[in-house]
Amino acid sequence: MTTRRGILGAALTLPASGLPTGTALAQPAWPERPVRFVVAFAPGGFADLIGRMLGEYLAETWRHPVIVENRGGAGGNVAAQQIARANADGYTALVTTGAFAINPSLSRAPGYRPEEFAVAAVVAGTPNLFVVRADSPVRTMRDLVELGRRRPINYGTAGVGVAAHLSAELLFKREGGVDAQHIPFTGAGPAMLALLAGTVDMVATSLPSAVSQVQGRQARGLAVTSATRNSTMMDVPTVAEAGFPPIIDVAWVAVLYPAAVPPAVLAKVNADVQRAMALPAFQQRLAAAGFDPIGGNVQQAQAYVAEEVRSWREVVRTINIQID
Repeated sequence: MTTRRGILGAALTLPASGLPTGTALAQPAWPERPVRFVVAFAPGGFADLIGRMLGEYLAETWRHPVIVENRGGAGGNVAAQQIARANADGYTALVTTGAFAINPSLSRAPGYRPEEFAVAAVVAGTPNLFVVRADSPVRTMRDLVELGRRRPINYGTAGVGVAAHLSAELLFKREGGVDAQHIPFTGAGPAMLALLAGTVDMVATSLPSAVSQVQGRQARGLAVTSATRNSTMMDVPTVAEAGFPPIIDVAWVAVLYPAAVPPAVLAKVNADVQRAMALPAFQQRLAAAGFDPIGGNVQQAQAYVAEEVRSWREVVRTINIQID
């Protein structure tokens, strides 16, 4: 693998004129009652944040509540297993992240197959970030790699098998001769606390998890795993700009349904999600959280996730890692 791409060549937005048409549902109209969003992770994470934001806007559009239920566990597998077997009537959706695309290759028994799902919409994404303490002698990614060749280094992540972990392993494996020990934590917050305490040399994490520390000059961003610089950290280069083979790793949030859901439901959810994403207030909330809208119609969203499944399979094979 040389790069991992964003949706259809990293196109992150669709204009309002690109909204899908012909989404009218057969009578009776959908939805007729509350819709349940099952978030695959615990409260407070970025999947929960985006899911709740989206639920607020869709509840106004649908004139029915959107009930957000957190069902964390096994890196998102528990919720995916539940939704794969849920009633495909459109009233129960999975809100998940790129872990959905990673786990089938990474885990020996994820409990679901990607083809058991239909993607309604890919909402937003944010790059991962390699970050060190502000007082670290490491000022660039090249400094970090050279340090790892001189002496053992360690780095923290939000857990084994998260995208940031795999991207860091890919970087070090490509460079060769780097003695880097992975230290998994129970989330991005504890990993950042360990960095600030000097327990780890570097943290690989989603950008929103570190943006306040970088902006507050407690930490220094070394590189972002996106094709272009992030608007909240314009002084932090991409991995490619830092002088390494590109790593395109966007931590995304998507809405999925069991595969048998009516196509008309997928089309309506997609259209209404895109309308929410076109609102300036929604875009401002995304930007404040460090996210960019992704968008795309149903076919583009499904192609995006399918490519993620394929490319992460290649990464897992390259770094030769698997978990129980």
